[in-house]
Amino acid sequence: MEKIRLLHFADLHVGMENYGRLDPATGVNGRVLDFLRRFDELIDYGLEREVDLVIFAGDAYKRRSPNPTYQRAFARRIKRLADAGVPVLLLIGNHDLPAMVQKASSVDIFRTLDVPNVIVARDERVHRIETRRGPVQVAAVPYPVRQRLLAHDEYRGLSIKELDEALQSIVTENIEALAKKLDPEIPAVLAAHLSVSEAKWGSERSVMLGRDAVVLKSALDDPAWDYVALGHVHKHQSLNGDDHPPIVYAGSLERIDFGEEGQPKGFCWVELARGETTRGWTAAWEFVQVDARPFVTISADVRESASPLMTLEQAIAGRDLRDAVVRLRLQLRADQEPTVRDRDVRGLLSDAYFIAGIIREVEREARVRLGSLAPEEMTDRELLTKYLEAKNTEPERAEVLLEHAEAIFTDPKGLPDL
Repeated sequence: MEKIRLLHFADLHVGMENYGRLDPATGVNGRVLDFLRRFDELIDYGLEREVDLVIFAGDAYKRRSPNPTYQRAFARRIKRLADAGVPVLLLIGNHDLPAMVQKASSVDIFRTLDVPNVIVARDERVHRIETRRGPVQVAAVPYPVRQRLLAHDEYRGLSIKELDEALQSIVTENIEALAKKLDPEIPAVLAAHLSVSEAKWGSERSVMLGRDAVVLKSALDDPAWDYVALGHVHKHQSLNGDDHPPIVYAGSLERIDFGEEGQPKGFCWVELARGETTRGWTAAWEFVQVDARPFVTISADVRESASPLMTLEQAIAGRDLRDAVVRLRLQLRADQEPTVRDRDVRGLLSDAYFIAGIIREVEREARVRLGSLAPEEMTDRELLTKYLEAKNTEPERAEVLLEHAEAIFTDPKGLPDL
């Protein structure tokens, strides 16, 4: 039997506009186009290698109610796979969920129109999917929503911690129930959009909606599964090492912000074949990196430089800024500020796609410490004494100045006319 080839990706988040500007040719934000280009890159890879099944592990859009232009862009790419005869399973993530149970999710239109080769997985169920190289079982676990427990009397009045524990228990029991429904003769994949213990977070908490209940990794570590395809955490990672089954977060296809600056972005290519495991199947997988837009942070300290702009230019010259989203952290003295103009700094960063920020950390002379007293609570002599101390005035000279000042403090009208 030939190997069955799967493509696993997640967290597309079409609609992310961070650090982008309008593209005049399309009328769409350039960062949105970045995410769509990565999607195209993924589709090209799969079709060139005759992919048998595509599993999308949730979060198609940034928002629950995407605008029609973004929906059209996403649908065109799903249709490209479907028209090639490749089944696509769309799992519901937290960003796909409607605010109310009765409303449709952002991808339900595919199910409503009964689009061939597209399966919308909005509930916990085992889907038997026929591919060109044989059937595959995909057990779907959409994003678990804590608030929906409140519709049941037994959960009302519980604390958030108690609700999270109840939700964790329910999800674990449901996954165990799905495993019992599997046909041992057919390869089985668990697709889930959730937070798993031991996962390392990226910066996606800034775009997630609400706090998550965490499911224990042990709930997924079951030999019934040949591969566990996860979504929701944007940092690509394998949670099970070389053990069976592979438990893998594909991660997102594009960087959202500087919290993901150093993270590779991409998707997973999985090959299922007959093996010597308990179920008789093995999954060989690899992470395929895409050409995500680079994020670059430049840190420059020019405080000791006699020519701060030249020193900054040298720091920038050593970095590749082409097509990058760039931020600059600049340390300088207060007296150097006028010599480092914003216009000149931006000129040095002209190769960047987008300048996310120029952060100036200005070193200023320390203020005179007045102890526990406010200035208005101190005498004139005390204030002058503090001033002379701050100026490192020689003690003998300070004493002379204080003596002369005393006459002014006691009789200011006696000052000579200037």
